[in-house]
Parts: sequence; C-alpha cells; structure tokens
Amino acid sequence: MSRRSMLRGAALGGAGLGLANLFPAWAQPGSPGLAPQMPTLSGDDIHLKVAASPFTVGGRTGHAITMNGVLPAPLVRLREGQNVRIHVENALDEDTSIHWHGFILPFHMDGVPGISFPGIPPRTTFTYEFPIVQNGTYWYHSHSGLQEQIGHYGPIVIDPAEPDPVAYDREHVIVLSDWTFLHPHSLFGKLKKQGGYFNRERQTLAGLVGDGDDLARNMPLDERLMWGRMRMDPTDIADVTGSTYTYLINGHGPAENWTGLFRPGERVRLRFINASAMSIFNIRIPGLPMTMVQADGQNVRPVETDEFQISVAETYDAIVTPTEDKAYTLVAESIDRSGMGRATLAPRMGMQAPVPPLRPKPVLGMKDMGMGAMDHAAMGHGSMQGMDHGSGGGGMGHDMRDKSLVPSDVKVGVGVDMIAPMPVDRTGNKPLGLEDAPHRVLTYHDLAPLTPFHDKREPTRSVDIHLTGNMERFMWSFDGRKLNEGAEPIRFARNERVRVNLINNSMMSHPIHIHGHFFEVVTGMPHGHPVKHTVNVMPGGKASFDLTADAPGDWAFHCHLLYHMHAGMMNVVKVRPMDDGGESA
Repeated sequence: MSRRSMLRGAALGGAGLGLANLFPAWAQPGSPGLAPQMPTLSGDDIHLKVAASPFTVGGRTGHAITMNGVLPAPLVRLREGQNVRIHVENALDEDTSIHWHGFILPFHMDGVPGISFPGIPPRTTFTYEFPIVQNGTYWYHSHSGLQEQIGHYGPIVIDPAEPDPVAYDREHVIVLSDWTFLHPHSLFGKLKKQGGYFNRERQTLAGLVGDGDDLARNMPLDERLMWGRMRMDPTDIADVTGSTYTYLINGHGPAENWTGLFRPGERVRLRFINASAMSIFNIRIPGLPMTMVQADGQNVRPVETDEFQISVAETYDAIVTPTEDKAYTLVAESIDRSGMGRATLAPRMGMQAPVPPLRPKPVLGMKDMGMGAMDHAAMGHGSMQGMDHGSGGGGMGHDMRDKSLVPSDVKVGVGVDMIAPMPVDRTGNKPLGLEDAPHRVLTYHDLAPLTPFHDKREPTRSVDIHLTGNMERFMWSFDGRKLNEGAEPIRFARNERVRVNLINNSMMSHPIHIHGHFFEVVTGMPHGHPVKHTVNVMPGGKASFDLTADAPGDWAFHCHLLYHMHAGMMNVVKVRPMDDGGESA
C-alpha cells in the first residue's frame, strides 16, 4: 500500500481496527472513546495515583504509566492565589516524581529527584504543597527515568485572579504526545547503537534522479554529494520518527479523530501543550486562522497566524472563531514529516474535514551546520576543504585541527563531533521546514508580552552555554560535559540579572528549559521580549535570554528532548544565598 493510499484512507476515516496493521504507526487509533472533555481535578486538596496501566492502540496493548488510570493524566485546574496540596500515591514498583512544568514555587517542591527532592519511593505517598502565584497553561510530568515517554504527563490550567484579558466562549485543552510500543530503555539503546536508527527517509541512489518526493526535488546534486563527502545526513531531522511513534492528541490517534465541539461564531480558546518525549510539531487548521494570545503561560499581544511550531515542553494558547457550520481538521505534523497527529473541530460529533497529506520532508542546509553567514559558493569550495568528518568518533565536525574554532570552555572529546563555525541568531527565522510556506508562520519575533517583564535592569554579566553532542553515538551535553561527569553547576547570585547565550553546535533542534524561572528572549526582538520558560534553539543557531535569578535553590536546566536529557544534556543551576542566608552547596 503506497503512502498516498494510506493517507487517503485516513482522510476518509476508514482505518478500522481490522485494517490497523496496514497503517503506519502515526496513523494508528488510540485510546477508546471520543469524549472531548478530559477528567478534571480542582480544589485545595488533589489526589493523584501513579500506577501501571495497559494502553491499547492499533489493536495492540502496551505498558503505560498513568495517573488515576488515564492517559494523558487528568486536567488539574487551579486558581491564582490559592494554596494547593497535591497528594501523589506511588503504586509502582519503582521510584517516581512529578515536576510542575513552568511553575514558580519553592525549589524543594519542584519534583526533580537528586536535585530538589529524593523522589517518591514505591508504595508511599508524597504531598506537594505550594501557593499558586501565576496563571496560564502549564503541564506536569515525571522527572524519574524515562517514565514520561509511556504516559506520565498531564495538563494544568491556572485561572487568573483578575479578569482574564483573553475573551473566549469555549475552550479545549490540546495535549500533544508521542507513543511507542518499544520500551523506553530499548529505544534509547537503539539510538546509542545507531544515531539514525529510526530515520527511514535517508538519501537513496534512486533519489539522485528525483524519484517520487525524494530530496533531489529540493536539494541540488552538488549539495547532496557534498553532504555525502562529509559523512553527514541532511535528513536527520528527528531522532525518533513516525516509524515507531503514534502521534496522539489527548491520548487519541489520528484515525480515531478526537473532536472538540463549537457553535459557529464562538471564540474558541485552544490550549496547546507539547507533552511529547521527542516530537516537535507544526500546527495548522486549514481554513481557520489562529490568533496567538499566550506562550508558555504568559499572555502576549494577539497576533494572527496560519501555522506555528511548538517544540517539546512549550505551550501556546490560540483563539479561533469558526463562523461556518462545518468541520475543520487540526493538523499536528511532526517536524520531519514522518507522521501527524490529527483531530477535528466541529459543530457536532461525527463530522470530519479533509485531512491534508504529509508535506515533502525537509532537509538540513548550511544554516543548520552553523554556517548561516556563508554563501553556497563559499561552502562548496573554500570552506569545504577545511572540514574533516572522517576522523572517527573523536573528531570535530568542522576540522578538529583548527583549534581556533573550539571555544575555550568546551571540553573536546568523543562526545563532541561538531563545532558550528558561524552560528547566528535564528529566533526570527521561520522554523525548520517551513521556510517556504506560502502562508503566515509564527516566529519568536512575532511574540510580544502583554505585560512587560518585571525586571527592567540590564544584565551585569554574560554566560555562554554550548549545546554539544555526537549525533552518531547519541551523546549529548552542555559544553562537552555531561551531568555527573565533570559538569560544574551553573552558579547565579540571588537576584542577579544575567544574559545567557545558548549556542547550538549540533544539527538538531534543542528545546532548552530552566526550572523555577521565566526569562526574556532578547536577541533582535522587534516588538518586545517574549517571556518564556522554554526556548527552542534551531540547528547551528543561537538564542539569548535575560534571566533574573530570584528563586533561591537548586534547579534543573536541560534539553527537554527526553533522550537528550537522559544522555547527559542537563545541568544544575544553583541560586545563592538561600532564605536562611546559607551559601553552601
């Protein structure tokens, strides 16, 4: 069965369980039922039970870790100004935890084992207790092992104490995630043995003549041969793809068609949460523009767009106003175009709209190698001669012999196979694969805070953090050093104002998240500095943010691609002194 035929079948809703095995993983149906309203918990005392549960998709049943027996976990609905106690019972045979992603709270309630608390042992209950000092769209998930991959995540909405500046008639929470039947440790093992294990879209000999939708349609032959000489893969967009992932929306696969209802003329608020382990999504609703009103729980000045990219761990709120009595397809296409999550907005249950086919797969280019300031001619001649990609696992991607390319604070070794020679700020660029989209595409430069950041001071110092890795060996780090293997903690003085420069020396996107703080993304912003807790750093690019270190304690700082964090792309931010005046570790 061809891919075109499979897509046509999905669009017609003909993927019954009997036909499930004919469809790729991304097109398999998910959990039973189409009810658009998820279980909701609220109040000052909330109870969550973490336990092993079966999860069925495509006629197969796998092992999941759920909260209160559902995937995703229940929606936790809180109100700004309340104090909440959340009692978490661990019914597993292993330790667990819950991190409250994007929350401002005491560090010992942040929920990161080994950094802010010991974890929750089996058959015990731990009570989180903290005041709610913010509002917006957030989420919660495990920070223990790889539990997040198999269902340990859920959405949070915090209603504002004051009237909401965003007017809407109805809302839907949209939780995006990825599911695989592979055990997470088995999946990680496959990535360690072969970095591109799940990439089924590599260059082929037939592609040299432009067979089908191969790369030859959008990559010149000389450029393809150049990539071959460097032993690099321009199709290595995502580490884990639709070859094993089913992309879920609120726990439902594309063929099951989760449906959110509306009445024509209503302002519908869509709260998007990317709770994936590894999947970055491009979001669009064909025929229905979206007005973005919030990013990472922080209100932004309304800006209309037709498509936006949501990286892992980010949240975006959008207002849509469907005026016609018809269905609209909500498309969450994976960044590498290997699959999609699909849902429907409709006036009535059972309605559907056409599902667009997957678009041609994107490929990496010079900017993604950190050569954004070089033209193609220079790349093909002068600079190419200085590259050495055949030196084995310990060689630098861009000529290890040229030590001037290696920053003094980066530890060079087998875990670093590339240094971007000319990284540039890419926060204003259209996201990877959407550069030539014929419609409006959101960038960070389009985001302006509705309320400016509270701290107007200029930074007193600057810190460079290099995002480093060896893609073939699946080794990931900051500055060439992995957590617990020589990485010194990042130390900030309490209330210090500091500029952090993230420099991506790899050809992968990295959503970088800091716990317990928000920051201003600052470089080149024409409309103001968006306030976020997670920033996606594009391949070979840079992103800078200004941080006020006003939360004393120890905080996790990491790439939110789960397997990158697990491989070592994580560190600890220490903010001192503490409330008792202590400055010790």
